[in-house]
Amino acid sequence: MTEPVTVDLMDADLLSDPFLGYSRLRERSPMVQVAFGGAGSPLWLVTRYEDVRAVLGDRAFVNSPANVPGLGLKDVRETTVRSMGVADEYAPYLLSTVLDADGEDHLRLRRLVARTFTPRRVQEMLPRVQEITGDLLDRLPVRDGVVDLVEHFAYPLPITVICELVGIPEEDRGLWREWGAALLRQDEPEGIGAAVAGIVDYVTELVGRRRAEPADDLLTALIRVHDEDGSALSGFELVTLVLALVLAGHQTTAHLIGNGLVALLDHPDQLKRLRADPSGLMPGAVHELMRWCGPVQSTRFRFAAEDVVIGGRILRKGSPVMASLVSANFDPRRFDEPHRFDITRQPDGRREAHLGFGHGLHYCLGAALARQEAEVAFTALLERHPHLSLAVPGDDLDRARMPGVWQLRSLPVRLTQE
Repeated sequence: MTEPVTVDLMDADLLSDPFLGYSRLRERSPMVQVAFGGAGSPLWLVTRYEDVRAVLGDRAFVNSPANVPGLGLKDVRETTVRSMGVADEYAPYLLSTVLDADGEDHLRLRRLVARTFTPRRVQEMLPRVQEITGDLLDRLPVRDGVVDLVEHFAYPLPITVICELVGIPEEDRGLWREWGAALLRQDEPEGIGAAVAGIVDYVTELVGRRRAEPADDLLTALIRVHDEDGSALSGFELVTLVLALVLAGHQTTAHLIGNGLVALLDHPDQLKRLRADPSGLMPGAVHELMRWCGPVQSTRFRFAAEDVVIGGRILRKGSPVMASLVSANFDPRRFDEPHRFDITRQPDGRREAHLGFGHGLHYCLGAALARQEAEVAFTALLERHPHLSLAVPGDDLDRARMPGVWQLRSLPVRLTQE
């Protein structure tokens, strides 16, 4: 077998233009070996659409190395988490969430919250999402016609919605925004340990409060499940479930809104079409934005639970793999002219060909809610501010310099015509 193509995920070209960089890798090889220390065996990056779908949908790949039978694999993330200043007592809360569970444990935890995110329940939330959106736009702190839409709109919208669903009091939501931002700053790790400790201690305390004063929210429902049958949901799992739902429930949507607005402003022909028919084109436009500039560009490690053939290469049992979502979403084997941004690519707005929300058993639980929030956000922004424009050149936008994500730290825009 030929020597594998290798890649350093911190390569400057990949970080600055992952869409082009990972597309080049994909055309060189369906499987790329990552320069990575400590995995115990080579870490592979899967690059092509059909192979990525296979990895995400095949139960032969597991999220937890402990579920690879017979090998006693160590979780390579433990060293990374502790190197970020996360104390031993708090590390399990990052390493053992619903996102890390496999098989029946994953299904059990997922079922406990799935009803909150059904299409019907999400549709019932539409008026409230529209109300929150309008209120945020009413209160934008504009200075000289300019405002940071990441800080004052893209982040507050989804964090407010998910916190209301879960049951986080309004006065505490600013803390969650700070904690979420700290966890994302992996290039500034000094605040991560404090953020994890703050989240775990807060949720533990809030569970006690909500047990004494029940409310009509998801947290109260989860406490009831735990108190009635601890085998259905342990106290540890309750805390990690809240942590995962709140953090995952706003980060993706916030950065989809930020990335999406930049993409629309960079493509005035597409923006003009969308303005002309927002109700008809918006659902498909959000799908295309999720494909074209999705904020999550690769999955977490998965592990082959048995020998598996992917991309023409045998992956031995225990081999760690990552699926490149950005590479798959730009694969010309699946998408015609994939680097062309086209809001009518999915005209009915329902078929989801892209892999921005994943695939298979771990498909994003809150995908319907994220799409709805994005549709409402873009519709309201474009209607309220017809002269919206970037306040700085696109090349000067401040993005996180981390592999696997495409996220803006800030998004200064001008709301009025100069």
